[in-house]
Amino acid sequence: MFEKVKEILIKELHLKNVEVTPESRFQEDLGADSLDILTLLMTIEETYGITVPDEKLAAFHTVGDVVSFLETLQH
Repeated sequence: MFEKVKEILIKELHLKNVEVTPESRFQEDLGADSLDILTLLMTIEETYGITVPDEKLAAFHTVGDVVSFLETLQH
């Protein structure tokens, strides 16, 4: 799950030579602004065929937060 989210991040945020880990913070570590984050989440929704509730969006600060959310949907 993490590897797929990482691939999406690298593609959507045009990350070159940036290490992406579960602890990577979207804004501080990856340089994503609010529009980048929204675009990223739309791509994840499309990729996984899900809808992320608005109240969950505010809780996503790290890559691991998104991965954990996606993993809860698979159970």
